[in-house]
Parts: sequence; structure tokens; C-alpha cells
Amino acid sequence: MIVEIDVWRAAQQLVRRYGETAWFEAVRRADAMLDKGDVDGAAVWRRIVKAVEALQDRAPPGEGTSVH
Repeated sequence: MIVEIDVWRAAQQLVRRYGETAWFEAVRRADAMLDKGDVDGAAVWRRIVKAVEALQDRAPPGEGTSVH
């Protein structure tokens, strides 16, 4: 299993590379892992999704409302 610091590093790299679309890219990769039957890999990517959300300070589409 991947350690927490590596999850955050991956999330930071995604944000740097994909900017506003980093969340979608992480979700896409999690889905790709599931499509391959890699449940553990998908779980890691779901952790990265959460880290990207935190870095971008946003909730996933359809969840919560923004107060900004």
C-alpha cells in the first residue's frame, strides 16, 4: 500500500500538470484501475482524488455547496 506522503505528492503533481482538471484526471485513473480489476490500485487513486480535492479546496461535483 502507498504511504500518505506519496498520495499527496501524486496529488500535487496532478495539480501542477493538469491544473483545474486534475480532479477529473485522478477520477479517470481510478476508473481505469477498476476497469482492469485492480481494486487496490483504484483505492489508491481514490485517496489521491481526495488529496487533489483538498489541494484545490473544492468538493466533488454534486456534493455540497460553495459559500464563496
